[in-house]
Amino acid sequence: MIESYIGIGSNIGDREENIEKAIKKISDRCLVQKKSSLYETEPIGFKEQNWFLNNVISIQTQYTPTELQEFLQYVEKEMGRIENIPNGPRVIDLDLLLYGNLIFNSEELEIPHPRFHQRKFVLVPLYEIAPDAVHPVLKKKVSELLQELQNTRGEEHDKVYLYRKNGNY
Repeated sequence: MIESYIGIGSNIGDREENIEKAIKKISDRCLVQKKSSLYETEPIGFKEQNWFLNNVISIQTQYTPTELQEFLQYVEKEMGRIENIPNGPRVIDLDLLLYGNLIFNSEELEIPHPRFHQRKFVLVPLYEIAPDAVHPVLKKKVSELLQELQNTRGEEHDKVYLYRKNGNY
């Protein structure tokens, strides 16, 4: 079994329910070990859309990286994800962030996820559940990557708030 981390996001419909449904579908085939809190995050790139709910889960899997990626894409399609606008609205978004210590690059898949270390909406929930996880290319802990991002970009980049259902942060 390999420990992997998956970033999850949703900004269409009942975002919280979409994330829970995706985690349930993943848990049908993989062992979900930890899940972070939910974070409400400002969209990046295409700003004319609802804010996202994001979290990160850790799983144990017997899938190869390619099989896991195909399974995550299957879950996205099954839940109604449509690719229409880059960085646009989506019912569910599932990103394979880390797969053990593997460094893997093909036309369909890159591990570690090529931009996760630049995204506060990924690093904050990943830090919550795995601050000592190491980026296998950069050889830095998640805690270090988050600190560097906050130091270089400031608090205005990636507005990330702990989600409370009643809207209070």
